Amino acid sequence: MTTQPQNIPSGLRQRSEAEKSLDIGFVWLTRIFAFAIAFTLLWIAFQVFVGAIPAIQKFGLSFLGKSAWNPVNDDYGVLPQVYGTLMSAFIGLLIAVPIGVGTAVVLSENFLPPKVKLVLVFLVELLAAIPSVVYGIWGIFVLVPPLTSFGKWLNASFGFLPIFSTAPTGPNLLIAGFILAIMTLPIITAISRDALISVPPSLRQAAIGLGATRWETILKVLIPAAFSGIVGAVMLALGRAMGETMAVTMLIGNSNNISTSLFAPANTISSLLANQFAEAGGLQVASLMYAALVLFVLTLIVNILAELVVLRVKRL
Repeated sequence: MTTQPQNIPSGLRQRSEAEKSLDIGFVWLTRIFAFAIAFTLLWIAFQVFVGAIPAIQKFGLSFLGKSAWNPVNDDYGVLPQVYGTLMSAFIGLLIAVPIGVGTAVVLSENFLPPKVKLVLVFLVELLAAIPSVVYGIWGIFVLVPPLTSFGKWLNASFGFLPIFSTAPTGPNLLIAGFILAIMTLPIITAISRDALISVPPSLRQAAIGLGATRWETILKVLIPAAFSGIVGAVMLALGRAMGETMAVTMLIGNSNNISTSLFAPANTISSLLANQFAEAGGLQVASLMYAALVLFVLTLIVNILAELVVLRVKRL
C-alpha cells in the first residue's frame, strides 16, 4: 500500500494522468511540426533535383562555367546568372548593412522621443510589407533617372576604372543592388534592433561605470555583444536578396553577359526563371530546374556559413 507524500508544499499538487498524457502529446505534436518542416524542405529539393536530372546528365558541372543560354541549340550555362545573383546581393548588403545597423542603434537607444521612435519602428516594419513589384515600379520611375544621370557623370569622369567603364542607358546591376538594399533594410534593422535590446543592461551600466562614453559603450560593448544576432540578420537579408525576383527582374536589365561595370545590364537566377519558365520546353525546362537547384545550394551555403559564424562568435 502506497501513501501520498506528506511534505508537499502548499499550492502544489501531483499532476493527473490526463495532464501527463497531454504534456506528452504536446511534445510529440511539436516534434511532428519540426520534422514536417524538414520533410518539406527535402521534398522541394528532391523535386527540383529530379526535374534537373536531364540537364545534369548532359552538362554536368560545366553548366556552372558556361555563359551561353541558347534554347535553339539546347546549349545552356548559368555563370552570368550566378555572377549577377551574387554581385547584386553584395551591392545591396554593402549599402543596407551600415544603414540598417545604424538605424537599429538609433531605435534601440534613447536618441529619440518614445513617440517618434514608435513611428519609425512602424515605418521600418511597413517597408517589409510592400510587394516587390511595387518596389520594381518605384525603382523604374524614381531610381533609374537620377542614377543613370549620375552614372553617366561617373563614366565620363572615371571611365578608366573597370567598375565605371560602361555608360548607363537604363536598368543595370547597380540599380538592382540599390533596390535590394531598400528591400533588405527592414530585415537587418528589425533583427539587429531586437539583438541590441536583448543585451543585458548590466553590460551598458558596467561600461559607463568604467568611464566609457555613450558611443564607446555602443561600439565596443553593445554591438560586439549583439554581434551574433546582427550576423544572423545580415545572412537572412542575403538570402532574401539572392532569391528576390520581380523587383530585380524589372531593374537589372536581364542580359546574359558578365561585365565588371556596375552600369552594365546583368541577370540573376531568379530573373532567369521568371522570364523563361512559362514558355520553356524540353531540355530548357531541365536547365531551368538545374539553375533553381544551383540557387537552392547557394542559399543553403549562405545559411550554413551564417550558423558557423554565429557559433564561432558565441564561443568567443
